[in-house]
Amino acid sequence: MINNARIPAVVEAGRMAAMEQPVLGLPGGLELRPWHLSDAGALLAAAQDPAIRQWNRLVVETAQDARRRIEGMRERWGAELSAIWAIARPGEEAVGLIGWGDIDLAGGSAEIVYWILPAARGGGVVVEATRRVTAWALDELGLHRLRLCHSVANPASCRVAAKAGYSLEGTMRGALLHADGWHDEHLHALVQGDVRERDHHGAAAF
Repeated sequence: MINNARIPAVVEAGRMAAMEQPVLGLPGGLELRPWHLSDAGALLAAAQDPAIRQWNRLVVETAQDARRRIEGMRERWGAELSAIWAIARPGEEAVGLIGWGDIDLAGGSAEIVYWILPAARGGGVVVEATRRVTAWALDELGLHRLRLCHSVANPASCRVAAKAGYSLEGTMRGALLHADGWHDEHLHALVQGDVRERDHHGAAAF
């Protein structure tokens, strides 16, 4: 028998738009905060960094392009499409980006995006930032399933996923077109309940 009952939205439309984007603390004196127009230089620098360009579709050629993209981040929060933070020290320019793209409130899912400038690499900053935005997405926004996808040729992101508690679910063949051609991608994911289950078994908590 077919059940014609309406499946409720995991997160009701309007919930995210009604929120003010929070500032989230990180260890080591860093924080996650909304992007400011004054961060345009950092965004432009990221678009010129070879490692960031290799794994991210970040096309920013001028400071004006960067400012437009930052304005777009604010608009996409209001449209409930993405939630993007700057990684920075209080009062200083951004050194990285992290957040959620492809947000589907009704379906309860999103995909993480991140990059970090060379001066801030090492020391586990991206892992801590991933844990923090994961906690926000699950506990504050109420999503159910979070994805972390990366080229199989990018082992650094594989380490981030593992340390942040994302399980490897498989390999997606020819999943993303990079500058050097199509790449297979690893699919990692974390769902509601994973964190509590890991905590119960003595694994590291977020």
